[in-house]
Amino acid sequence: MNLGTSVNSNDWELGPTISADGLKLYFGSSRGGGSGDWDIWVCTRATVADPWGTAVNLGPTVNSSVYDGQPFISANGLMLFMTSNWDIWMARRSTKEGDWSKPINLGPMLNSEAGEAEPFISSDEKTLYFSDWWIPRDGGYGINDVWQAPILPVVDFNGDAIVDMKDVLILTEHWGQDYPLCDIGPTPLGDGIVDVQDLAVLTEYIEPIDRTLIAHWTLDEIEGDIAQDSAGSDDDAIVIGSQRWEPDNGKIGGALRFDGANDYVSTPFILNPREVSFSVTAWILGGVSGQVIMSQADASEQGPVESGSTWLGLNPSDGSLMTGLMDIFFGPLESESVVTDGQWRHVGLVYDRTTMKRHLYVDGAEVAVDTYSVGGVESTAGLYIGAGQTLDSGTFFSGLIDDVRIYNVALNPEKIELLAQ
Repeated sequence: MNLGTSVNSNDWELGPTISADGLKLYFGSSRGGGSGDWDIWVCTRATVADPWGTAVNLGPTVNSSVYDGQPFISANGLMLFMTSNWDIWMARRSTKEGDWSKPINLGPMLNSEAGEAEPFISSDEKTLYFSDWWIPRDGGYGINDVWQAPILPVVDFNGDAIVDMKDVLILTEHWGQDYPLCDIGPTPLGDGIVDVQDLAVLTEYIEPIDRTLIAHWTLDEIEGDIAQDSAGSDDDAIVIGSQRWEPDNGKIGGALRFDGANDYVSTPFILNPREVSFSVTAWILGGVSGQVIMSQADASEQGPVESGSTWLGLNPSDGSLMTGLMDIFFGPLESESVVTDGQWRHVGLVYDRTTMKRHLYVDGAEVAVDTYSVGGVESTAGLYIGAGQTLDSGTFFSGLIDDVRIYNVALNPEKIELLAQ
């Protein structure tokens, strides 16, 4: 049956959606009295047995001067999805009787030039369905196809590519508040308040603490002369020289740019290579033949079997990856993989004390390994990132270094490959 003049008019009405309690009816209409040619309107009633009241425009906060219509109200009544100017948008409110927020565009991962419209959310609120109206989307069969997209919680609140206690701290700082960034439970769309349900969702994504990761300099700082160790060992490093933090230009988050003249990072003592297996990895962009990515410094007053060395370096002949770990007696291990080609490269050194072999990795693939045993050379000094063991001219790195990690185990090839992704 026709819903009557409280809902309908002499103009167009389209795309109705009703709240879960059956008391609010949202729809698009081209009638006058709004902000544009098409606006979103709502009718209410006291009980499901009552008739609908007169339609009310949702106002200029929700509606705009362009097309607004085809709404969809979430099951909890706190989110309103809509088509606006042929993109899909979403407005929020903290309570069912509260005011709607200004809608936000759901972004280029969903919206395109195809003209997305008719949003619909699955009953578990984990899938968004929609259609393309103007031109076919890539991968479709024609115009007006039906598409779906997963609704996933964004749990990396600080954007550092790691879900950890820092994200838990951000959530707890907004406990009991209507804070959309942390409102991820009980479904990805949240419920308008940060509480134990959001903490439960976040806990599912927290990465287990890797006790073998003994030092991790993300190099995501934006200022200052300290590179923080996020592995929990408090091995913060000192940034020396005129390096430039580049928070938006790293491979993972930010990175540190070295000028190749006198820039380097100095760390505390991390490990003695004579005593343990270990692995070191980093992302690099740039560099010149003969420069050093990471070295262990020469300790003062040390003997010939306590020498520092180049852990990861660029071969002076062609810029290929090499290591001088324990080379005082055993010579360097050199690869044929050039890493100075102006592309982001993931580089790694693994020393396996059990087999007494050095392994070099580039972009997750092993590129060199010792034929004979190497070992017995100790060093008790700290590390230099971006310079050679004695800070010689010509060893200072020029380019970007990002996400430096040290493990106290010999990582297997599968783990190295995973880190390089």
